[in-house]
Amino acid sequence: MSVQVWTFGFVFLTFGLYIGIAIWSRAGSTSEFYVAGGGVSPLANGMATAADWMSAASFISMAGLISFLGRDGTFYLMGWTGGYVLLALLLAPYLRKFGKFTVPDFIGDRYYSQSARLIAVFCAIVISFVYVCGQMQGAGIVFSRFLEVDITTGVVIGMAIVFFYAVMGGMKGITYTQVAQYCVLIFAFMVPAIFISMLMTGIPIPQIGFGAELTEEFGGGRLLDRLDGMSEALGFATYTEGQRTTQDVFFITAALMFGTAGLPHVIIRFFTVPNVRDARRSAGFALFFIAILYTTAPAVAAFARTNLLTTVSNVEYTAVPEWFSKWEATNLVSFEDKNNDGRIQYLGDAEQNELEVNRDIMVLANPEIAGLPNWVVALVAAGALAAALSTAAGLLLVISTAVAHDLLKRSFMPAITEKQELLYARVAIFVAVLVAGYVGINPPAYVAQVVAYAFGLAAASFFPAIVLGIFQKRMNKHGAIAGMLAGFTFTAAYIIYFKTINPAADNAANWWLGISPEGIGSIGTLANLTVAIIISKFTPAPPKDVQAIVEDIRLPGEAAAR
Repeated sequence: MSVQVWTFGFVFLTFGLYIGIAIWSRAGSTSEFYVAGGGVSPLANGMATAADWMSAASFISMAGLISFLGRDGTFYLMGWTGGYVLLALLLAPYLRKFGKFTVPDFIGDRYYSQSARLIAVFCAIVISFVYVCGQMQGAGIVFSRFLEVDITTGVVIGMAIVFFYAVMGGMKGITYTQVAQYCVLIFAFMVPAIFISMLMTGIPIPQIGFGAELTEEFGGGRLLDRLDGMSEALGFATYTEGQRTTQDVFFITAALMFGTAGLPHVIIRFFTVPNVRDARRSAGFALFFIAILYTTAPAVAAFARTNLLTTVSNVEYTAVPEWFSKWEATNLVSFEDKNNDGRIQYLGDAEQNELEVNRDIMVLANPEIAGLPNWVVALVAAGALAAALSTAAGLLLVISTAVAHDLLKRSFMPAITEKQELLYARVAIFVAVLVAGYVGINPPAYVAQVVAYAFGLAAASFFPAIVLGIFQKRMNKHGAIAGMLAGFTFTAAYIIYFKTINPAADNAANWWLGISPEGIGSIGTLANLTVAIIISKFTPAPPKDVQAIVEDIRLPGEAAAR
């Protein structure tokens, strides 16, 4: 059977499963819609958290960026993994004990301020919008190739699917859908990685094959040595040597770490388990499930880059393999014969290079480039869609919760009934899907880069407010509000300037202190912390009952009802 037939089959089966779960677990109350009734087991929540966390950026774009950036791309691995550890150990148990539905709920109550709540709502909506746009973009890329439709149509299909099961099931439906999606995405990521590792090195474990000897068919020698040699010969930077400055790598890694620990859609997952102990256990399960993919991604990146260089460099254009023609039809791969010799010159010199490859296709195209069976190629498509749509659903729920619960119920319309609140939540999801779909069709950058901006904004706004709210009794509403405004505004302005207002200046020579837009969130975090601490020193201390709550959430045991 063809790749398209296999893809239709896998997508039909997996989407049918997701929709069936959404109908089976339809939310009937606000508690079920927002936090799945607080009754999810640690194992199930760990798998759901992993699926929620491993978005299209992790599945599609991360390995693709590493395959082109080499060592420089590993800051995504370090930042995202380290940030999850930070979240699991430093924040999640305390937030679960506080006992609220959302991050704006925590900030509004901890800082005894409606203004703080509204600022947190605004930040949550903006961060989630930026993040979900990357997921819609990823879904469009998958559909455009494997269902042979244009990217716009692909995004629309993804919008319809995720809207249906997010609206139907809320957090309860999304949780059990994400358990299924984790199983699909991890199987889809690992199967081709194992196949390719066997083909190229004879070793079935990709993490070991990554540092092993290539088979004779691939020219022998160690994989990374061979990749360095090919890269240099074609004028590219050495794969194992970074091109970014150490300070920029440090700041990007820090921004991704702090941003991870402040992401609303990940934090809310720890409210779905029965108690604090289960929150800790589910964090451990999630870290294990995440590590399976994250330790495999560098190997997949190296395999993909090696296969690309050996497959298309200096090849007659009329003799390119089928996969090249298929991806060329999507405009995500393009060839311009600059010297009219009919051969593809894939070179590091921008003036002589004739081939442009979108980095987001590398994981998806890798099985085709390696000549794996059609069913494996189709399986990767199903896994990529599971990764994109699982995270999109979680983000849409954050947006709907911020609007219906934090903005309307807790702020402007406290008298609305539970039924009305659910209706407003579902309407908010509909509007969010439309906006995210539009930006997904007109993306500002690669998936992982778009997601990195969301992490920077989360780092500069939520992370300091949450950390100080848990560990600093003296932190008051004045400091928290001023800090969030300072950090978020600075970070957003920097990103918007270089990515929208003056993209031509987006290079190391023009960056402030040599820090890229992906890393500026770490400076925003420091600005937030500095402003918050200084302002709180010169303004009245929080009320005694708020200080007592801060003491309580740091003590062992479960939270009292709030």
